[in-house]
Amino acid sequence: MKLISWNVNGLRACVNKGFYDYFKEMDADIFCIQESKLQEGQICMTFDSEYHQFWNYAERKGYSGTAVFTRIKPLSVRYGMEEDREPEGRIITLEFETFYLVTVYTPNSKRDLARLDYRLEWEDRFRAYLLGLDKVKPVILCGDLNVAHQEIDLKNPKSNVNNSGFTPEERGKMTELLNAGFTDTFRHLYPDREGAYTWWSYMPKIRERNIGWRIDYFLVSDRLKPIIRDARIDPHVMGSDHCPVLLEIDEIDQN
Repeated sequence: MKLISWNVNGLRACVNKGFYDYFKEMDADIFCIQESKLQEGQICMTFDSEYHQFWNYAERKGYSGTAVFTRIKPLSVRYGMEEDREPEGRIITLEFETFYLVTVYTPNSKRDLARLDYRLEWEDRFRAYLLGLDKVKPVILCGDLNVAHQEIDLKNPKSNVNNSGFTPEERGKMTELLNAGFTDTFRHLYPDREGAYTWWSYMPKIRERNIGWRIDYFLVSDRLKPIIRDARIDPHVMGSDHCPVLLEIDEIDQN
């Protein structure tokens, strides 16, 4: 099974920059996006083959938002962690026969860290939510987690200490999640690979020089580690300030 996640930073703009070409080329079973920046009815997505589409829109126009396109029909769908949709459209959970798929756009703590306290509280709630799902079925989590976990995950760690996305608090929450029973699939396969980034500033020459951060992930329940076949980053794919990330796994056993 092939899964892809991509923060498109505005789907309508990304569609005009080759989104459909990449989508068709990859032929994924499940394709997740973050930062759609859409309201309902602002775009109609059509594909050569049939995909079920699920959208979570932010109440604020041109902000946040997530979507999932899946060939596999889910048993159920949930938007947000709670019973009602959360106002920023950050989470979609699909329940399949043998696993849960969760796509997320984690809140940014902001450049001045004004939203750090909210972010940390949100992380605790989200971890509890994932662990609740994991008690029922294994979980595949993907999306923009807005944190570079280790120093290897960004180009200039020393100059970014205490900056948004690389504070000890945010990194600690990622560690807590992994220690609670989740695996970073890319680092599982490539623990020492340097220069592997998924986001670059729009400042001139930054992406060309690969001065980036790895903040987009596929995490899986630890018990899925034996069936991980590939975890990849596609930095050559343009259209957003993020690039897509990919996970390939074997079929998940019902047991």
